[in-house]
Amino acid sequence: MMEFLTAAFLGLIEGLTEFIPVSSTAHLIVLVEGLKFPAPPNHVFEVFIQLGAIMAIVVLYWKKLWKTLMDLPHGATARSFTLNVIVATLPALAAGALGRSWIKEHLYSPHIAALMLILGGIIILLLEKRFRHGKIQNIDDIPLKTAFLIGICQMLALVPGVSRSGTTIMGSLFLGLSRPAAAEFSFFLAIPVMLAAVSYDTLKNWDSIIAYGHFELMLVGLAAAFITALVVVKLALKIISRYGFAPFAWYRIAAGICIFLIFR
Repeated sequence: MMEFLTAAFLGLIEGLTEFIPVSSTAHLIVLVEGLKFPAPPNHVFEVFIQLGAIMAIVVLYWKKLWKTLMDLPHGATARSFTLNVIVATLPALAAGALGRSWIKEHLYSPHIAALMLILGGIIILLLEKRFRHGKIQNIDDIPLKTAFLIGICQMLALVPGVSRSGTTIMGSLFLGLSRPAAAEFSFFLAIPVMLAAVSYDTLKNWDSIIAYGHFELMLVGLAAAFITALVVVKLALKIISRYGFAPFAWYRIAAGICIFLIFR
């Protein structure tokens, strides 16, 4: 029973942190190690439960996704939005294919996560103060070149603690998007990138998952992440619209310091 509760707690943390710039991966690396959770090797559990967060985005933005799909044959806006998502996704997929295994082997540690949390928090504070009022208010108005550059920023998120949402949101602000538009575009970019990561890791480590023998724990974590993300995404947009990203930056710095003290 304790293992199921821990799996649900880890899923809750995934849902809370995936779509705000605080790095869900850093939190899960630290908690899985700190709680001595019996996760399968190669960080499969931490990656797999991200599927729950993806499902939440699909549910919350179903109307936008369905309209885009239906309008693709004849709608310029739908084609432009779809192309932007594809172009912004390709750099991360290429970087993941080339370096994901090495990064997971050498950089998935509490100390790296803590360092990246602190550095990322400082960068967010600097960018947040300088780029508060973006000209691009709607995600359908993002130029193709801007989408590609946001995708380049997303490549950095392979390093734990950097934060996928953090890199895409801060890159978007720097490139002229408003706060809400930056956050929403980051949500949509999460779908293909995280689906690819979950699919790749699950297939690559399928034998380990079978040998692990506790797939139900992974499903519990996934369900908890889904339910939590359903609530958090809209709440996060309200916080960002009203207070910006500074609260998340200060949290990152505080969390990074705490991790260093715990794992010194």
